[in-house]
Amino acid sequence: MFELFITFAKIGLFTIGGGYAMIPLIKQTVVEEKHWTEEEELMDLIAVAQSCPGVFAVNISIFIGYKMRRTPGALICAMGAALPSFVIILLIALFFYRFRENAMVERAFLGIRPAVVALIAVPVFKMARTAKIGWHNVWIPVLAALAIWMLGVNPVYVILVAALGGYTYGQLLH
Repeated sequence: MFELFITFAKIGLFTIGGGYAMIPLIKQTVVEEKHWTEEEELMDLIAVAQSCPGVFAVNISIFIGYKMRRTPGALICAMGAALPSFVIILLIALFFYRFRENAMVERAFLGIRPAVVALIAVPVFKMARTAKIGWHNVWIPVLAALAIWMLGVNPVYVILVAALGGYTYGQLLH
């Protein structure tokens, strides 16, 4: 249990950029180093974690913890993943208001923003490769993203249409 907590606390502490930026570190740790899950199963967990309410990284930690040690493992992993962020945000909230208009702090945030975009983009492309998204089916996520971004389609509808389409496609193959 201690190893589960420490593992997800490290992931939560050393990953900047939110849940999607955590994916490479989660993959490296739980798939490649600890062998707690396979890459294919992690992809499935990521898909489920995205569709569940709540914080993405905490959802993944709950699934891994539950797999390893059932409900106590899920609780320990969730606490490990959430505690570092909670403490950091609490400290920032306590002190940020004093520095928010400081020119150096503003410039630092201008530099951090593009880095966060890159931290999110890299796992997206890696996930696309693992999910076997290629030139023949890349239109699906592109169309979904455009529908959400340009047309304001609710992501829930996109997920439902994708699930129905995947089910139908699976039925046609079998």
